[in-house]
Amino acid sequence: MTFGLHLAYWEQSLVRVLFVLVAVLIPAGTFVYVFLFKMMSFMQSRLGPMEAGPYGSLQLLAEVGKSLQKEDIFPERADRHLFAFAPYLVVGAVLLVYVVIPFGPDAYFANLDTGIFYALAVSSVSVIGILIAGWSSANKYSLMGGLRAAGQLIAYELPMVLAVVGVVIQAGTLNLKNIVGAQANGSMFGFSGLGNPYILTQIIGFGLFLLASQAELTQAPFDMPVAESELVSGYMTEYSGLRFLLFFIGEFASAGAFAALAATLYLGGWWLPGLDLNANYMNVVGPLVVLAKMMVVAFLIFWFRFTYPRFREDQLQTLAWKYLIPLALVNIMATAILKVVF
Repeated sequence: MTFGLHLAYWEQSLVRVLFVLVAVLIPAGTFVYVFLFKMMSFMQSRLGPMEAGPYGSLQLLAEVGKSLQKEDIFPERADRHLFAFAPYLVVGAVLLVYVVIPFGPDAYFANLDTGIFYALAVSSVSVIGILIAGWSSANKYSLMGGLRAAGQLIAYELPMVLAVVGVVIQAGTLNLKNIVGAQANGSMFGFSGLGNPYILTQIIGFGLFLLASQAELTQAPFDMPVAESELVSGYMTEYSGLRFLLFFIGEFASAGAFAALAATLYLGGWWLPGLDLNANYMNVVGPLVVLAKMMVVAFLIFWFRFTYPRFREDQLQTLAWKYLIPLALVNIMATAILKVVF
């Protein structure tokens, strides 16, 4: 991340690491409190946590403290090294996604020409961590959960990538910062006052991206890998203490990463109509704008999670292969045709 300061390379690296941790943990904690603790409670006509802190605002810290106090257990037949490594790999994959997300004209960690390609690639690394967790636990429920997760994430990675292709065609670039610029400097029917946020022209892609994100997060109704009624907790069954907490952090941090990607690709990122896209003040205002847009996208993700029942495995795979992928291909074809015509 750069704000016009001249720092040594090691200082830049340290600042980047600290800001990545902040960018991951703040949205993850906000999502847990706002959506898991409060929104779900209100949807179920209850108050949610109320004891720890004002209006239950410190409940998250209490949950973290509880997890840190629990004993770190290794199953007798588990592969200890892989079992211990898996949660860190899952969280690390989320950290890598945030590296290319721009929060302002100069507020970014890395400005890659193939930024969206990189983000989608590293987001898939978490599948390896989940497979490792399931296999190394020496538990048949964990192994089955890991295999389900791998099959599900592979199936829904395709519609996610294809949904993004429509944005790439329209923007003409793989660079996330340039995609934000294309939306800010675009026009609708000759009127450029509101730019051209791609949620208007890529509404089908936006819906596909949200559905695929839901499946990538293994959240209801796509929570077959951790189905409590069938697999206890799937690939997390044997985990406790800090390592279980890391899986929990990874889930909500991934929700933040996908929400940030959706906000960047479809909602204009740090830009708002009436604000100067490249002004210095946008390095301060921009992150707040991105966070606000992330909250809107996350609301849709968690609303979907708390509303619909779990799919069967065959329904889950059918939705991806028979409906979402063909629809994504139609969206790409329509976008390409309109791009050439107009």
